[in-house]
Amino acid sequence: MRPIQRWRLLAALTLGSAWAQTATADPPATAIGGASEDSAVSTLDPVVVTATRLWENNRDLPVAIDTLSKPVIQDQTRRVLVSEVLPRVPGTAVSNRGTFAQEEQIQLRGFGAQSQFGTRGVKLVVDGIPAGTPDGQGGPGLFDLGSAQSIEVMRGGFSALYGNHSGGVVQLFTEDGPPTPTLTARLMAGSYDAWVAGLKFGGQFGTLNTVLDTYRMETDGYREWSHAQKDQANAKFRLDLTHGGTLTLVANALNLPDSEDPLGLTAAQVQADRRQAQPAALQFQTRRTLENMQGGLQLEQPLTDQDQLHATAYLGTRSNQQFLAVPLTNQNAITASGGVSTFDRRFFGGNLWWSHETALAGGPFTFTLGGEYESSADDRKGYLNLLGEQAALKRDEVDGVTSWGGFVQAEWRPTDRWTLNLGLRYTDVHFDSDDRFICTLSQVTAPGARPGTCSGSTTGITAANFNPDDSGNQTYAAWTPALGLVFALTPEANLYANVGKTFETPTFPELAYRPDGGSGLNFALEAATSWHYEIGAKLLIGTAARLNLALFQIDSENELTVATSQGGRTTYQNTPSSRRRGVELLLEGDLGHGFAGTLAATYLDAQITGSYLGCVGVPCRTLDPLLNVARVPSGNQLPGVAPFNLFGELSYAYDPWGFTAAVDVYGQGRVYVNDFNTQTSGAYWTFGVRGGFKQTRGRFELTEFARINNLFDEDYNGAVNVNDANERYYYPAAGVNYLVGITLAYLW
Repeated sequence: MRPIQRWRLLAALTLGSAWAQTATADPPATAIGGASEDSAVSTLDPVVVTATRLWENNRDLPVAIDTLSKPVIQDQTRRVLVSEVLPRVPGTAVSNRGTFAQEEQIQLRGFGAQSQFGTRGVKLVVDGIPAGTPDGQGGPGLFDLGSAQSIEVMRGGFSALYGNHSGGVVQLFTEDGPPTPTLTARLMAGSYDAWVAGLKFGGQFGTLNTVLDTYRMETDGYREWSHAQKDQANAKFRLDLTHGGTLTLVANALNLPDSEDPLGLTAAQVQADRRQAQPAALQFQTRRTLENMQGGLQLEQPLTDQDQLHATAYLGTRSNQQFLAVPLTNQNAITASGGVSTFDRRFFGGNLWWSHETALAGGPFTFTLGGEYESSADDRKGYLNLLGEQAALKRDEVDGVTSWGGFVQAEWRPTDRWTLNLGLRYTDVHFDSDDRFICTLSQVTAPGARPGTCSGSTTGITAANFNPDDSGNQTYAAWTPALGLVFALTPEANLYANVGKTFETPTFPELAYRPDGGSGLNFALEAATSWHYEIGAKLLIGTAARLNLALFQIDSENELTVATSQGGRTTYQNTPSSRRRGVELLLEGDLGHGFAGTLAATYLDAQITGSYLGCVGVPCRTLDPLLNVARVPSGNQLPGVAPFNLFGELSYAYDPWGFTAAVDVYGQGRVYVNDFNTQTSGAYWTFGVRGGFKQTRGRFELTEFARINNLFDEDYNGAVNVNDANERYYYPAAGVNYLVGITLAYLW
């Protein structure tokens, strides 16, 4: 943003602050407490849906699940990235690589830490529609925070009832339109020439409720070669039906054109200049263009006073073009996929479930039966990256993955003090790959290939040098049970325990090639399985505070790591076993006199419990112990997982001025960046401050805010790339930076 634009925005903030002292201010919404004891209790004991698919009070559930409310998500934030708000949830960490060319990586209890492509190991859902593929790849960039009502984060074994993943579920719900039709404009500007401009309209029109949010974000980024633009629109239309039902249409469009990717740095490069781009990023002009469009229809219909029906159907398209920094000699290999990866995806699916309320042995009993189906098909291609230009074809295949599952859940309260929750799910995930790029002595299907050669390679086809037919299919299936128990110790204190089993399949990129160099998918890979054990307590402290505490242990088998890396291909293997033990604490409440506080803390010990052979260089073949491999010992820490993280915030609200402000702190422990625990990313603490005003005059409502992040200019890494073959592990995060914003709403 140009300097004159910045000064105009700052001047508007100053005028708004002066206006705040004379205008009639609405009491600002607070995260804790409220106008009455009843409203305080309802806020402290939020209603959630993710755990049982039915709206229930958090405190009555035997699971670790926390909710971020609309004020937390939308007030005095940029509303673009989930890393702005998710650190408030214990057991949760978000890695931000500082580039929109790579999506943020969400970790739940250490699952997802080794993801090389956004989020995996965690189920992402937006308004009932998966924000990812059936094989477990997910993208939180689809979350539209500007129209979010809430985000629910469920960790642990009960998430097994959502299918293919290991760590938990993150689900976003779009807000309803306000009772009065309202048009809201927002404008924000900040460091590194960043700006956001958006419009939101919503309201109630007879039996139709609607909300539409759209915005554009642009930034030059903290590091060199990290410019990005993000355009997003999100719409929701809910129609009230006769007999108490609703029909809801949701639609989302996302466009990320030419997001530049500065790539990771080595430790020496970070020390020399943490804002530099990896030289290979500039040489190969690494970047990504992404477009995603999707829509869904949801029906919620009570059938009787005891029966409820829920159905969802959705479809969409996604296209991606990514320029990678692959050396030209590696791209030239006949088995290499090149340095430009593209796909055009078509996906669809749906779910249907029925719930029935009755009595069993004198106690309330709720029974839910349902099923889900997901399908995704990618037309995937690879091309040579000739220093930023897309050239000859190197890969051509169609990858399809489908998943279906059935589940049953039940809740029974045999007495006033005991509640039993149980569930069982069966999930089937099927992979099918049709390779259209084959270069062997007997068959050449690669377009543009001359006899004896293969497209994009100057090496000739021989009996030892060829690109085989990698077509194949594989199916993974599992039963995943969950059991939970709640005991009401007092009216304000509940104790709970649960146990559950999750399973997580490999993704298509991990299945693509075999360590022995043979053709077909890597059928030797098995799905990872984890048993989750948890005990906890949920307490209301008077009418103004609550405390959640969870202790857990997770025993996992067959998690994935790199098996071979050479000739432009990376393959994967299962590791024997690992164990995660941890404690999560959430404490939040109204401190009186306008003050409120939040504390979210996590301790996590994540260890490898079964040794295996791992890569220490390139080329690497774990089938041959002489080629850059060594044994990873039992007892090493899982890479990418911090031993602790902590978020704390102290806020203040002064109603007569419509003024709110807060200071916050976030800390994270040292992270190992490779299986061998030989290199680390250091611990860090960051501090922030924010404040703003809200005024109402007639039909207009004006808010202004300013915030400063990383107040003391801490040098730290926002993300790490685990087990990077070139030791480019580190993604430096921004130093001290600011954001200012204005929102103007008009109510009809």
